[in-house]
Amino acid sequence: MLDRLVRPLVRTQIQLLAQTQSASTRLISMISQWLGYLGVQAQVTHLKAQDGKVQIALAVGRPQQCSEQEWQQILHNIEQHSNTAEPAELTYAAMSRAQQIKVHRLLAHVIQAGNPDTALNDSDLRQRLQAMGMDAVMVSEINTAMKVPTLLEPLLSDLEPEVAAFVLSRAIGIALIDREISQDEDSALKAIYGVLETRAKG
Repeated sequence: MLDRLVRPLVRTQIQLLAQTQSASTRLISMISQWLGYLGVQAQVTHLKAQDGKVQIALAVGRPQQCSEQEWQQILHNIEQHSNTAEPAELTYAAMSRAQQIKVHRLLAHVIQAGNPDTALNDSDLRQRLQAMGMDAVMVSEINTAMKVPTLLEPLLSDLEPEVAAFVLSRAIGIALIDREISQDEDSALKAIYGVLETRAKG
């Protein structure tokens, strides 16, 4: 699984950063290298430690999987609409009731994929979900959805990309609660991501 490969590498890099006095130089190289693995050309133009955090500025080039036409359109959109306030992601509150129900069922499916015996009466799990930004009502709805067996394919057939993006970000967090991704969780995440990939190609 991806997390089993990545986590040891991340831990190794953290140890190296802690042991070297030239941590800034190594971190700059590391960021460019890791983004390079994703096909993203990136250069760190600013790095500073302040208020217990590392502040970073990046200059990002065209990703390998992005066509020249797509990249030019992205640059155009940024230049033309840089001051336009738009929500970065569809919010749960802004969804229609039908969309919310799909979110409940999809996240319930991911939870059950990781552990079929999991129940949301587990206070620890409820707290973790709420820490991801899910309010008590949403968590309760997911709990209800878990009581009804649901096939994944029908939920994905007409899933809107913005809803898929919302679900995927939460689903990844859920899958990583136990610090590993099972085969069933991996399949579910790939299926949800497939919706975004298909719509992007379309």
